[in-house]
Amino acid sequence: MKAATVGAMALAVGLSFSTANTMAADKGTVGIAMPTKSLARWVDDGANMVKQFEAAGYDTDLQYAGDDIATQLRQIETMILKGADVLVIASIDGTALSSALELAADNDIKVIAYDRLIRDSGNVDYYATFDNFQVGVLQAKSLLKGLDFENAEGPLNIEVFGGSPDDNNAYFFYNGAMSVLQPLIDEGKLVVQSGQMGMDKVGIMYWDGASAQARMDNLLSAFYTDKPIHGVLTPNDSLAIGVISSLKGVGYGSGDMKMPIITGQDAEIANVKAMLKGEQYSTIFKDTRELARVTVGMVDALLGGSEPEINDTKTYDNGVKVVPSYLLKPFTVTIDNWEEILIDSGYYTMDQVK
Repeated sequence: MKAATVGAMALAVGLSFSTANTMAADKGTVGIAMPTKSLARWVDDGANMVKQFEAAGYDTDLQYAGDDIATQLRQIETMILKGADVLVIASIDGTALSSALELAADNDIKVIAYDRLIRDSGNVDYYATFDNFQVGVLQAKSLLKGLDFENAEGPLNIEVFGGSPDDNNAYFFYNGAMSVLQPLIDEGKLVVQSGQMGMDKVGIMYWDGASAQARMDNLLSAFYTDKPIHGVLTPNDSLAIGVISSLKGVGYGSGDMKMPIITGQDAEIANVKAMLKGEQYSTIFKDTRELARVTVGMVDALLGGSEPEINDTKTYDNGVKVVPSYLLKPFTVTIDNWEEILIDSGYYTMDQVK
């Protein structure tokens, strides 16, 4: 009983403290739920949003869930109980938040899905993201360019990796890429020696680089002991690092074994360095500063009683409704343009990369 009383007092203090903070803020409090700190891009996303929201006059409550669904649910529920005015959520599992979003709706709290679509709920108000199908298209086109496909003497051997099956974006990346590659596979100009395609076979849970390395090890030992692999469609940079480690482990990138063409996404520093070393061919840059800017604009509109700016009302059906969205443009980064896109824009400094 004593413990319960202490807990109730702590909750009351927390609520009072939150209320005081909300009153002190010019515009209100934004609860920001991020999935993990294990990927540098999410750390950057969180920092960019806090910086821009606070500059715009908001208090922020930024929480990372360590890729644990139950933790993220608790964090979101706590934000609601502490009086957040709006929630910005990058979900771990886009299908696991329905109960928390019902609580948000009951408290008249608007919800913006951030970069990952929240599925199976009617309580998602808007979606801020990049053109994720186009990300996959760009990755596939980059793979073909790196292979010098138009001039190469084929057929060329490739393998395909997918992102985390619990991340809705992974399917858009995969489908975008396969819209380019599948016709060439059907024509026999590209050959997937393993025959493994489809997200059920190629997806890597939690975007885990070690799991990607293990899968690549298995592919190489089973299908490429007597033939070369020319390229690997890799949907993000953490998976690319795992694939590169596997390839280097059997001698690719040394002697006469040319490193296959490896794609990626997120333009992480380690992968830019890998490009400079000739180990990774390309990555996709998604400017999280711009995504934060769009998200701040959405919140401003929602709390100001106006309609947020959107540019897509057809693409993102979450199983209950089509979520109005703003899609930002992704960019392909290679050794030829990395300085212009990443350094000249101020996203990184040269000291960070070199």
